[in-house]
Amino acid sequence: MTLYHYLALSGLLFAAGVFGVLTRRNIIGILMSIELMLNSANINFAAFNSYLYPDRPLGQVAVIFIITLAAAEVVVGLALVMAIYKNLKSVYAEDYNILKG
Repeated sequence: MTLYHYLALSGLLFAAGVFGVLTRRNIIGILMSIELMLNSANINFAAFNSYLYPDRPLGQVAVIFIITLAAAEVVVGLALVMAIYKNLKSVYAEDYNILKG
């Protein structure tokens, strides 16, 4: 497999993630789409590291950092969704107008 194959896969995953963020009404689906976009960036980092610097693990270190960041984002996001769900009894994005002052 060439670098082009990895970039094409990453581009498709990123496009699917953007489509999911823009079309989903459910907050949990939106969070999953954001995770898909982060994973496409992980594929890019690993692929470029593999082809440009095969002897150094710089890309893998970036991937581990992004996975850690994504896990923290999911924890905070789900905690916010659960806290808002207790009050509004809904997980739809259009129902979340509590920040509108």
